[in-house]
Amino acid sequence: MRLADFIEQNMPTILERWEAFAATQMPAAASMGTLALRDHAEQILRAVVKDLNTAQTRQEQLAKSLGHAPVLAGAPDTAAQTHAILRAHSGFNINQLAAEYRALRASVLRLWMDACEPDPPDIEDLIRFNEAIDQALAESVGFFSAQVDRSRNLLLGMLGHDMRSPLQTITATATYLSAIQAGERVSDAASRLIRSGARINALLDDLLDFSRAQLGLGIRITRGDIDAASLFAEELSQLRAAHPGRVIELEVQGDCRGAWDGLRLQQLLGNLVENAIKYGKPDSAVRVTMTADPHALRFEVGNEGAPIEPSTLEELFEPLKRGAPADDGTRSEGLGLGLYIAREIAKGDGGDVRAQSTNGRTTFAVLLPGR
Repeated sequence: MRLADFIEQNMPTILERWEAFAATQMPAAASMGTLALRDHAEQILRAVVKDLNTAQTRQEQLAKSLGHAPVLAGAPDTAAQTHAILRAHSGFNINQLAAEYRALRASVLRLWMDACEPDPPDIEDLIRFNEAIDQALAESVGFFSAQVDRSRNLLLGMLGHDMRSPLQTITATATYLSAIQAGERVSDAASRLIRSGARINALLDDLLDFSRAQLGLGIRITRGDIDAASLFAEELSQLRAAHPGRVIELEVQGDCRGAWDGLRLQQLLGNLVENAIKYGKPDSAVRVTMTADPHALRFEVGNEGAPIEPSTLEELFEPLKRGAPADDGTRSEGLGLGLYIAREIAKGDGGDVRAQSTNGRTTFAVLLPGR
């Protein structure tokens, strides 16, 4: 018996076995009824039957085995993709999702082989069935992972937002204690609270920006007519005050006025300079050069230090990753989002950030249109 015909004729039995296995996936399945346990199982099986009944060339089979099956533009989500989203909402984990497909594969093949006896099963059907199940599993895992990532980013965004109110209360109280002159010990403690609150606030800003970018919302950009040279000088002045032992130089060429988000540009510059300070040689200068032309603003942040392998340069912009220890052996206290957010800000303004490291010098180059 051909496998497609067998699945069609034995659909109720196969679905019963699917439901029985899904019911063992605790704790998510504890409160699920038949409809939820069998979610999209029949549609997935009918997609498998359709695949088995569709002619396929050797080239198409090879492409499918390599994960290059054609995807129709604008096509709705498949049953496997929708099943993955609903399983994620129901509390299944990715191992339980994959186990459903493993059990389905074993169940169908066992029943079919028993039904084929004493004749051997059709090898081509066997290969095609495994390909179809693998395709459904890949679709489910991809959508399940995306759903989990989205839920995580929503949680991070809400956490970052909800933490602001208690943080503001702590900072306001510390500022009050610092102002009432209650003694040197109280003032010192209040100052430490204020500095710590500022660091936490900066981390929350990074967390919220990361969540927006990961959810596809992008970094919020509000453009206005600004003088970038003036804003950069102001930002570098604050960085010099925060790092009194470091030399930070600024060189400006051309008229740097244009339509950009001033606060975001300062944040972008600050992230790049902070990175250069953390990972550059402590006794070397961090150099910022700005060049403006009629069409764009370009600026570079460079520092001397250990060279970075070309293969790892792009990884520097990956979120939640921190570099190797700095030249002085210290590690960053941040979340590993500084360079990621710097690039997202540049992209939000229509530009980009690139990194290069040669001859003991690392440079981050930014290009921003908008003149």
